[in-house]
Formats: sequence, structure tokens, C-alpha cells
Amino acid sequence: MNELLWLLLPVAAASGWLAARHSLLTKMGHISNTLSPDYFRGLNYLLNEQPDKAIDVFIKLIDVDSDTVETHLALGALFRRRGEVNRAIRIHQNLIARPNLIAEQRNQALLELGQDYLCAGLLDRAEDLFLQLINSQALRLQAYYQLLDIYQQEHDWDKAIQIADKLARVSGESLHHVIAQYRCEQADTWRQQQQLALTHQAIQQALQADPACVRASLLEGDLALQAEDYPAAIQAFKRVEQQDPDYLSEVIEPLQHCYEQLQQMAQFTDYLNTLLKRYNGITPMLVMAKILKQQQGDQEAADFIVKQLHRRPSIRGLDHLLELALMRAGHITYDHLLLLKDMTSQLLRNKPIYKCSHCGFTGKTLHWQCPSCKQWNTIKPIQGIDGE
Repeated sequence: MNELLWLLLPVAAASGWLAARHSLLTKMGHISNTLSPDYFRGLNYLLNEQPDKAIDVFIKLIDVDSDTVETHLALGALFRRRGEVNRAIRIHQNLIARPNLIAEQRNQALLELGQDYLCAGLLDRAEDLFLQLINSQALRLQAYYQLLDIYQQEHDWDKAIQIADKLARVSGESLHHVIAQYRCEQADTWRQQQQLALTHQAIQQALQADPACVRASLLEGDLALQAEDYPAAIQAFKRVEQQDPDYLSEVIEPLQHCYEQLQQMAQFTDYLNTLLKRYNGITPMLVMAKILKQQQGDQEAADFIVKQLHRRPSIRGLDHLLELALMRAGHITYDHLLLLKDMTSQLLRNKPIYKCSHCGFTGKTLHWQCPSCKQWNTIKPIQGIDGE
């Protein structure tokens, strides 16, 4: 009996394959009766990654009906990806003008046309289309995201905040950190225009939206520093430690200036010692070494750096130690140390200081919106042996 079953298995498999093939051929025959053979030829080119040939086929097909809408949408998107935005616009405009489209198809064509306009830099036209689509249940989220992109490009932060609020409610996504960045952008604008009251208001709104917004604290500290209100500046800059200690390197120098102006350097060194115990950042260590050099001499500073480098190896720390050693070296040793110093200086000169945690973009300038992936608040000082 078992032997018989084994013999029947191939027969059953073959029968199933033949039945499935017959069903598929029947369906294909039905489709081929309703679509032009050119569509299948064009689709075949697309599947075989021959877009140029596919475009040549599809461009000859003018008529649009309910069975060819998806093909025309795909063709328009293909043109847009190839940079042929004008062709994409014509295809999508042609689709929208057809009276036989159902609402879902028309909305999809509107979305594609809006993306065409974005690529062409026609932001006002794209905005009009996406504003229409926020009433579409299926495409509302995409429309909101596109509008957010438009208002960011236009630096229209009021509208960006409004859309971000609506998007957060619809999607359930927390956008408080993004809204805080928009408020900081407003604060920067008001500051450049010397509108200090509005600048302070925008900073407070940023902190209300996101209490952990480091940028708002840095802005507040800079304003207080500019006004020579050093206690207020210290309060703002010290807030960064609780918000995100990765940014402490951004506040050490302005804090030192504040304490120097108040003649409270003892308090500043106490604060540096506290940071050295809590974190592994190299900037507090280098600043402390410079203070020790001024107060106690090169040897004390060098001994301090050596002790710290045992705890947290750092190219910046080594570079500073070599600089101190060069001041005390003999002629032969001096040449060797100078070579090492040149090497570490060259390494540091070519190394980026900041890195985006989202896409990996690196640079020497702190951007609050990544120039590469356009994410907000993802660029931080690099940590480790070649950073902080």
C-alpha cells in the first residue's frame, strides 16, 4: 500500500500543476482580450529591467481605461525617477482629465502629480494638490508628509507646525522633537531680525514642545551671553547635561567664559571634575588640562592628561600631550615628538566631528537637520577614541 502511495504522488503533483496552469492560462486569456498586447510587451520590458524599451512601448499607448490606469501610473513614476519630469506631469495630467476614473484612481494620480511638481520645484502647485488629498482617508498620511516637506523647504515654520500637529494626531507618531526644531528655526529667524522678545518666546515654546531640546538651551544660553547675563547663561548651558550629555562639548567653552566673567573659576573646575567623573567626554579633560597648565605648570597638566588617557584613550588627548611634551623635549627627542604631533594633527584635521545617527552622514559642522537624510536632531558629536 505504501509503495502505491509513493507511485501516485508524482501523478497527483502533475495533475495539480496542469490544473493550475490551465486556470492561469484561462485568466491570462481573459486579460489579453481586454488589454493591448503592447501592454504585456511593455510590462515584460519593465520586469526584465529594460526601462528604455518599456518607455518606447508605453509612450505609443494613448487610450486610458480602468484596466490601464496602473500601467500609466507606473509609467509616470518611471519617467519621474529618470528625471523626465515633464513627461511624468503630462501622463498624470492626462489621467486626471479622464472622466471614467474612480475616486481612488484619481486621488492616486493626484498624489503622483504632486510628487512630479515637487521634483520640478513647483512647490505651490504641489501644495494645492496635497491639500486636496488630506481629505482622502487612504492618502491622508502621505499628503501630510509631503506638505511637511514643502513647508520645510519654504521655511514656513508656522504651517509646518500646524501640519506636524495634525500628522501627529492622525498617525499617532510623536513629533514633539520635530516641532521643537521648528520653533528653534523661528527663534533663529527672529534673532537675526533683532526681535528679541519673539526670540525668547519661540525658545520657550520649543522647550514646552520638547523639554529635552538641546538646541533651545543653546539658543537661550547664547542670548543670555550676548546680554552679559552670565548667571542665566550658566543655567541654560548646564541644562544640556540633563537633556543630552552627548552635547556637553558644545557648552564647555561658553561656560568657562561665563565663570571667568563672574570670577568664579573654582566653581567651574568643580563642575569639570564632576563631568569627568560622570562621562567620558574628552573636551572637559582638555579644558581642565589647560587650566592646570596656567595654574600649576606643564608637568602637572601632562601628568593629568596621562592619567586621563589611561581611562579614556583619545587622539585629541594624545595630540595635546605631545604639544606639552614638545615644550620640554631635548633636540633628538623633539624631532620624534614633532613627527608624532604632525601625524595626530593631520588625523584630527581630516576627521569629522559630528555624525548622523540615522544615515551616517559626517561633517565638521553641527547641523540640527541632517543635510543628507533630512532627519531632525540626529547629528551629534562623535564619541570614542577619535571623538569625544
